This record gives sequence, C-alpha cells and structure tokens, in this order.
Amino acid sequence: MIPEYIQPFLWSYDIAKMDIQRNRKIIILNILNLGDVKAVKWLFKMYKKEEIKEVIESSSLGEWNKKSLNFWKLFFVIRDNKIKERQEKSLIT
Repeated sequence: MIPEYIQPFLWSYDIAKMDIQRNRKIIILNILNLGDVKAVKWLFKMYKKEEIKEVIESSSLGEWNKKSLNFWKLFFVIRDNKIKERQEKSLIT
C-alpha cells in the first residue's frame, strides 16, 4: 500500500489502485523526480537499490527533470552516456 503522503508526487494517479510492483517504474521515477526526503526514504524502504538503479538506467531522457537525473546518476554512479545510449537506440528501432 502506498502511503497518502506519496500522493502529491503521483498526482495524476489513484494511489489506491496502484500496485507497488506492477507500477514500480512510475512510482520510482515520480518520486526521484519530484519527491521530498520523506518520500525518498519510503522509496528506499520499498525497493532495493538495484531495482531503483535499473529503473533509472532503463528510462528515457524525456522522463526526467535534468537536475534530478544528474543527481541520481551521481548517487548510483551511472555513466553519463548510459541513458543517452539507450535513448539513441530506441530512436533508431
């Protein structure tokens, strides 16, 4: 169950209908982009660091606030071009 204090960061979704595993990409991206300290702490309790990093690496640049992406890339030690490479590949196929 997603706590009510997470709702502002998932404002366009009904959190009562969201599934923590099925909707993990949406939840992780929105909290990393928009969340406060309390929301990020909750996120790290709900998901393993590897799961969060995987979502970051599998996302596209358009899903990110630039400053948020730069912070989380530093935090998880993700190469600068990792997400760009994925973006370019998806444009080609």
